[in-house]
Amino acid sequence: MRRGDIRTALLSGLTDGPAHGYELIGRLEEKSGGTWRPSPGSVYPTLQLFEDEGLVRSEERDGKRVYELTEAGRTEAAERVERDGNTPWDNDADFVTEFQGLMRSAAHLMGAAKQIARAGDRAQMERATAAIRATGKELYKILAED
Repeated sequence: MRRGDIRTALLSGLTDGPAHGYELIGRLEEKSGGTWRPSPGSVYPTLQLFEDEGLVRSEERDGKRVYELTEAGRTEAAERVERDGNTPWDNDADFVTEFQGLMRSAAHLMGAAKQIARAGDRAQMERATAAIRATGKELYKILAED
């Protein structure tokens, strides 16, 4: 997500209904296809700011502070989505697909490494360790390219 999308994301996430902070974090992670999980350190202060601005109201329910959009909050959410052309997670749909492919590949690598760790002999584990280290170096080289 681009810096600053937290406002749009939280307001849009609350259009699905009232939620406490961690529930909202989970919603955003789900909506973004797992690519983005905002931290409580960015979510809770923003929710408090929304309350101060009259965009949400909150109440204690079952020991948790639950936030709900006000009419002004619904209007602000709709205006932000209209202005940006979409929600932050919809704007990055191609990125989400690529991210999910990368994460599946990483999970596959971890599965293979676990199998070697469980069933491999010392020589196989050494070779696997070297291969994973080399792969990690290659990934960092990709990041360093410009």
